[in-house]
Amino acid sequence: MVKGFSDNEVKNDAEIEESKKEKKGLAAFLNGKKFTYTLPGKKQINIFGSIVISLNFILVLLVILYLKNQEFHDFVFNVGR
Repeated sequence: MVKGFSDNEVKNDAEIEESKKEKKGLAAFLNGKKFTYTLPGKKQINIFGSIVISLNFILVLLVILYLKNQEFHDFVFNVGR
């Protein structure tokens, strides 16, 4: 006998019946569908990587501009009100 388990089975019929209830909403729509996940291709990885790197570069430029240019700093400060 494995430690932590007993010979007596515990019956959880109430939990099984609850899980068999009719699903509603999105769960009902997705009930019969089969989804498979496919890894992105090399071209898609390159496109998303380029987008992420370019947005990070723009963010760094805007932070530097915010810290160094007083007019841009005032503009951001006034628009943020």
